[in-house]
Amino acid sequence: MEEFKLYINGEWTSTGEQSDVLDKYSGDTYASVHQASEKEVDQAVKAADEAFREGPLPPYERFKVLKRVSELMQERKEDLAQTITKEAGKPLKQARTEIDRATQTVELSAEEAKRITGEGVPVEAAPGSENRMAFTIRVPVGVVGAISPFNFPLNLVCHKIAPAIAAGNAVVLKPASKTPVTALKLASLFQDAGLPKGFFNVVVGSGSTVGNQMMEDERIALYTFTGSAEVGLKLKQNTGMNKLILELGNNSPVIIDKHADIEKAAENTAAKSFAFAGQVCISVQRLYVHEEIREEFQKKFIEAIRTLKVGDPNDPETDVGPMIGEDEAKGAVEWIEEAKENGAKVLHGGKREGALLEPTVLTDVDDSMKVVCEEIFAPVVSILPFSDIKKGVKEVNKSKYGLQGGIFTQDVDTAFYAAKNVQVGGFMVNDSSQYRVDLMPYGGVKGSGWGKEGPKYTIEDMTEERLVVMNLNNPS
Repeated sequence: MEEFKLYINGEWTSTGEQSDVLDKYSGDTYASVHQASEKEVDQAVKAADEAFREGPLPPYERFKVLKRVSELMQERKEDLAQTITKEAGKPLKQARTEIDRATQTVELSAEEAKRITGEGVPVEAAPGSENRMAFTIRVPVGVVGAISPFNFPLNLVCHKIAPAIAAGNAVVLKPASKTPVTALKLASLFQDAGLPKGFFNVVVGSGSTVGNQMMEDERIALYTFTGSAEVGLKLKQNTGMNKLILELGNNSPVIIDKHADIEKAAENTAAKSFAFAGQVCISVQRLYVHEEIREEFQKKFIEAIRTLKVGDPNDPETDVGPMIGEDEAKGAVEWIEEAKENGAKVLHGGKREGALLEPTVLTDVDDSMKVVCEEIFAPVVSILPFSDIKKGVKEVNKSKYGLQGGIFTQDVDTAFYAAKNVQVGGFMVNDSSQYRVDLMPYGGVKGSGWGKEGPKYTIEDMTEERLVVMNLNNPS
């Protein structure tokens, strides 16, 4: 069994307490990770603060480090993928895809490190300011506190760490307690790439200890968090005037219009509803299907689901593996049973074995049921009929969330109406809500948070715009 220490100020740090990390499919312990106390969290924040204040990194140095990390990530791709499969239960082929995406995220951040610019401001056009010139510069915020989730233990960490480094900040990361090993291996890549000590620190522990202490530390200038709306709200309420980037809950809607390519829509949504057992913030959860094509769509949707291979995530052919834990799978089944008690029907699936929950499709649901109005974060999809696009969009917008959504239609007017009126941060036409590439702006509205991921856009949030005005003696 491997033992992993914390990474603080460029050193691997032991503590007095360790916690086991489980293989999410077998349930066996495969690693032990040291846990941070108040002492280690303080050391990590102090190291980041001192690194930022005493040894600023020039943009080209940031570029070189990040570019090297992206190269090392590919060199160690199989080890990282195996780690993700073990600690997250993510099917191996999806874990490999995550490595490729994370490589892109870091490489994009490296490129953006050389493109951080301000703009000229024509203050001389104001009466009395004829002898002045002005421009803006972008400066790093300082120490970034990053809190990442379990579902993308590498790529979502990279979406926080790489832009922060590219912008010239120092970082303290608290990875998810159930998937800390990937983040610690990422720290070793930064170490091998030559990142100066203190600029990246990893502390592992519970949200109630490590997370709360980070939240209360005034040396942290910006918090970037991906997780539940409840924790996001707590961060907002307890971090004062600090900057926040929040990627929170969602229950993604996809509209299947009567003019859709039904087979394409069924195949796409089947794959995107159940990848990583539905534990993706933009997994399809609500399918709004036009009543004229409902029967045909449901038939093709179930046919597509039956082609998915469910089981051992270590099998390269597996599409749907276990959920992050048996308790989470039990919780999803409880929501399914509650919906059934209120009239819902199970069209497919619904059976659980340990942490493995079959891809499940529900019909005869309404928006008062948790499986519809809350984020289930499980391989569960609800089908709701609609008769008119305007009424359908109105039903979609009843959700308190708004991260991403989509529509399948061959009618351009319907597509534009939905794109303009569905209340989400990103909207996909003839694709599911789960479409994402790492260079695009990614973020939600309403209860799904605010701020954007995507290196270029995150760097804007992780820097401050500063105005410089020059009073010239001889403007000519």
